[in-house]
Amino acid sequence: MNKILISFFLLTLPLGAFAQLSVGIRGGYATSSYSYQGTASTRSTSVDGIGAPTFAVVVEYFNAKNAGVEFNAQQLTLGFRQFSEEEHLNHTELTYLKMPLLASFFAGRSGRFQIKFGPHLGVLLKAEDITREYSGATPPELPTYGGSTDNPNKLMYGLTAGAGISKLFGKSTISGEVRFAYDFTNPESQDRVYDMGSTNLEFTLAYLFRIKEWK
Repeated sequence: MNKILISFFLLTLPLGAFAQLSVGIRGGYATSSYSYQGTASTRSTSVDGIGAPTFAVVVEYFNAKNAGVEFNAQQLTLGFRQFSEEEHLNHTELTYLKMPLLASFFAGRSGRFQIKFGPHLGVLLKAEDITREYSGATPPELPTYGGSTDNPNKLMYGLTAGAGISKLFGKSTISGEVRFAYDFTNPESQDRVYDMGSTNLEFTLAYLFRIKEWK
């Protein structure tokens, strides 16, 4: 996986005679959703997701051909809220350090429209069961992940895509963006759930400052 990411980064480096490097921060709000099969014989069930703030440190590298690469080091909280028939609640949150590496393409000069896509890797920082009000449901409910005997998967990986608009003010850039991500992994590692998947949607604003320009 590391070799793939390094190759992706090198392929997206600009080849022209002009390039610029910017760094900054990105923050906003992220929502997540989970679906799962408790057993092989049951249908996939969707559960309520959660919403939580998210923020990231951003490095952006562009050239004059309107293409480049962007790297984020992002704190992201995913999770679910599952209700029983009696309206009892199980609520779990999973906080990750997520690291998307995205090819970025834009149209325009001072005001730009951008699209981005690429892989992401992540590491689980914290798993917490906020509320646990029921167990033993049929079909099985989603299990705990923040208990002392739980051993959730630490690694996440998947694909991220986004679109947004940005405005240049001298060396500064302000942008608004929507991102969608699909994760190929899930936190289950103890075979308590037959299958599980998650997606998340982000609404963010970013501020970047150009620190270097090559001509």
